[in-house]
Amino acid sequence: MAEQHKERSSIGVLIIHGFTATLDSVNALCTPLNELGIPVRLPLLAGHGMASPEALRGVKWDAWLADADRALQELCLEVDRVIVIGHSMGALISLNLAAGHKGKIDSLVLVAPAIKLVSVLAPGRPFHFAAPFFSRIIKNWKLKTDFSGPVYENGTLHYTWAPTDAILSFFELIKKSLQLLDSINVPVLIIHNRRESTVRPESALILYKMIATDPSGKSIFWLDRSGHQIFCDCERETAIRAIIDYVSGRIGRNKIQG
Repeated sequence: MAEQHKERSSIGVLIIHGFTATLDSVNALCTPLNELGIPVRLPLLAGHGMASPEALRGVKWDAWLADADRALQELCLEVDRVIVIGHSMGALISLNLAAGHKGKIDSLVLVAPAIKLVSVLAPGRPFHFAAPFFSRIIKNWKLKTDFSGPVYENGTLHYTWAPTDAILSFFELIKKSLQLLDSINVPVLIIHNRRESTVRPESALILYKMIATDPSGKSIFWLDRSGHQIFCDCERETAIRAIIDYVSGRIGRNKIQG
């Protein structure tokens, strides 16, 4: 019997989780995306999802980008173009993929993009200059996530602390990603919270203004009550519905153009 080849899809989705996060933090997207009948990939980035945050010590941003890039290349064996959904730091990785694979990326969905953090030590914040000195004294950085409503998932969403050297590499990724924005012009949906304790809301406005995408191809969808872990907080269904509607629209557009 001749081998039957799976029909190639015009669109696939790559989901990139955030810094220190686990796959549980974005897993809620998988089922509704799978129901659209398109391939979905959800890679675990280097140093993440392990028994201890020690797995992140010494890991640099280029290792996270390499893991996402590998998943993109594998997905491209099945699909013509890819929609990349990135949460927080995953949004930065998504931007880097868009800059490096212009012919492969259909569009971006950037959720709580980590452009400007609440931490005063982060890039663009008052005491960023002190971050290297801080890292020589403090080797581990405690992490906390606030929720505005009931937590839907029972799984572990992220580490409770992170090695400071990994955080400094995350900061470097922020700066590198900002330098790429004027070279990225794919359609983009930005989803952000008006109130949260990790990424400042102005991040969405900075990204909208700086990315080279034509105004007709970019938009911001605001949430009013969620904390940073959007897919595990009180507006989870609202955020997922916005993404599914957007992805469905991109699938329809590609069918028409094809």
